[in-house]
Amino acid sequence: MTNKSWVEKYRPKSFSEIKGQEEAIAKSKIFLENFPQKRAMIFYGPPGTGKTTLAHAISKETGSEIFELNASDLRNREKLREMLKPAMEQKSLFKNKKIILIDEVDGISSADWGGLPELLSLIILTAYPVIITANDIWKKELSMLRKKAEMVQLKEISYKAIKEILFEVAKKESKILDEETITKIAINAKGDLRAAINDLQSEAEGKKSGKIGERDKEVDIFNALRFIFKGKPTQETLRILDSVEMPIDEIMLWVEENIPIEYREKELARAIELLGKTDIFKKRIYSQQYWRFLIYENFFLSYGVSASKNTDKVGSGFTSYKKPERVLKIWLNNQKNEKKKTIAQKYAKVMHIGQKRAMHDFPIIKNILKNPQVRKELKLTEEEIMYLDAR
Repeated sequence: MTNKSWVEKYRPKSFSEIKGQEEAIAKSKIFLENFPQKRAMIFYGPPGTGKTTLAHAISKETGSEIFELNASDLRNREKLREMLKPAMEQKSLFKNKKIILIDEVDGISSADWGGLPELLSLIILTAYPVIITANDIWKKELSMLRKKAEMVQLKEISYKAIKEILFEVAKKESKILDEETITKIAINAKGDLRAAINDLQSEAEGKKSGKIGERDKEVDIFNALRFIFKGKPTQETLRILDSVEMPIDEIMLWVEENIPIEYREKELARAIELLGKTDIFKKRIYSQQYWRFLIYENFFLSYGVSASKNTDKVGSGFTSYKKPERVLKIWLNNQKNEKKKTIAQKYAKVMHIGQKRAMHDFPIIKNILKNPQVRKELKLTEEEIMYLDAR
């Protein structure tokens, strides 16, 4: 048996082997068919969703040579021109087609964007399709890149899809793991297939001593919602919210916001009714200190809501869940207050006054801060300036 990691050993090599990214594959095919209508395509999404894998699969499917760069190669404008320009212009030595892959473009530090303007200018001239990958493509510095490229999102892979893949890998490796263990690995991966396969290999080789999820015990709210809305109600459903690092009141807002997206008519009415019972029990628990009723609050919110759906809804499709508007408003307000505090701190330090006074006098101070020279002296960040200009 070789020491090769299972991630590399079972990396998909064709479109048919890639699971859970059908929409991204379809958009990739359209981009290639229409090239050079747009000359670059950006694969963006969380780690472990298969961005680089899809790029290599495109290379295999189209019989193209792949020329690969990463974020570190974008830091030097001259080096980029020296390496990338010839690759974009010259024919492949061994194949008729070529794919240019630039990996993890968002990995460039904010202080080191030297090669980005050069990359933008080269994309306009490229004779071959350019594929760019990023975990977070929404950085302000990448706005021009977004405008020049076809945006293709790779979504978090559902725990059910990950679970199926893990069973397939375990079978190929002749490893026997019980369903509960594989389910826990799939859930703890939080949509990251690469992490899930690594955990599976560690568990199968006895490196975890049975402590599933020790690497990352938290389940994010998006995966918890998918588990509740799309999975069959089980004992695992009852425990899923215990792994979400979020207050129960906030979890209720997330469930309330997204129930109408998943459920219709009678099942929607049942789910809303159970959500209402959750709220009733919450009030009774805290007003009368009936702490033994906490189990019912969790039961209605997880198992109850999950059991409200029709059985044919189980595992059907991908849904993009929304952040609750009330939570978003609170967050935005907190962000504004934070900017106000940091500006007041800088002003107070320069003017040798207390921060409390600076906060109190802020309506007057903000007029002073309209002066560009004052902003420069205080070394205000772009976010702080945007906050002031938006007021």
